[in-house]
Amino acid sequence: MITVKDLQPHPLDQVHRLIEPGPVILVTTRHRGIPNVMTNGFNMLVRHDPPLIACTIGPWDHSYQALVKTGECVISVPTADMAATVVDIGNCSGADVEKFEEFDLTAVSGAEVQAPLVAECFANIECSIFRRGKAAGTAAPTPRTSRAGSAR
Repeated sequence: MITVKDLQPHPLDQVHRLIEPGPVILVTTRHRGIPNVMTNGFNMLVRHDPPLIACTIGPWDHSYQALVKTGECVISVPTADMAATVVDIGNCSGADVEKFEEFDLTAVSGAEVQAPLVAECFANIECSIFRRGKAAGTAAPTPRTSRAGSAR
């Protein structure tokens, strides 16, 4: 039987990794005609009906200003074979790199929002921002429409 003496300490700044249930997603925006995509690992479903998704996106993210200005985004669910690309997208800033071009992603026009869908992703959820949280960097996108299945 395992006792507390058998367990190893775990750093408090890493405990989120033990309970994070959500997938790593891509969040796209379009501001002043320029598309951007970011990797997001801090997200969760808040409500089923009507649907509400919470994401942590803050002033430290290039996409934050586009979200504040436009009030919309697309949540794209990448396929497993996109894992390396998703990591690379998260390791650079849209302030420095045109990510759709750099990572050979196909931007597809949505039906409800100006932010692009990612054709290579398994699903794309067009969202408007329901509320920005009082805690720095929280947003609650409300899905408007969803498209499942890659466009490729």
